[in-house]
Amino acid sequence: MKTAVCSGSFDPITLGHLDIIRRAAACFDRVWVCVSPNAEKRSQMFTPEQKLHLVQVAVADLPHVEAELWPGLLADYAVERGACTIVRGVRNGTDYDVEAQLAAINRGIHPELDTLLLPASPEYQHFSSSMAREMIRYRQPLERYLPASIIPLVREMTEMRKDET
Repeated sequence: MKTAVCSGSFDPITLGHLDIIRRAAACFDRVWVCVSPNAEKRSQMFTPEQKLHLVQVAVADLPHVEAELWPGLLADYAVERGACTIVRGVRNGTDYDVEAQLAAINRGIHPELDTLLLPASPEYQHFSSSMAREMIRYRQPLERYLPASIIPLVREMTEMRKDET
């Protein structure tokens, strides 16, 4: 059984993320989606638990795909889950450069672990979670950016946050 890991901070999961996960699921017998809290990223909109819930809802229709939170090193998570490959999406040359470096680091930690870089589908090349957060903040239509299944949850979560402040 070939197992892969797709990872990210998913703040929130976008259609671009989901496209990479779907494509990985078509290539591997099992895909683990690793939701990694990234303390270095500023302006996070959702808690780690909320991110996990949004990812779980977004991938619910994909057999053999599961999502979990993981606070540690991605390479360790992949090996713990029996993965042979980390799948990452790249939108441009800058993403490629960063991901190639991370792939080398992960392979240095666990030499048996490969990284597969999937180019973003053209319709999602301009997507980012940062852009999605701006659309959410300014109450713009989200159907072109986020999986339809999570849009009501995103609206509910962001409204609850406003009520708390």
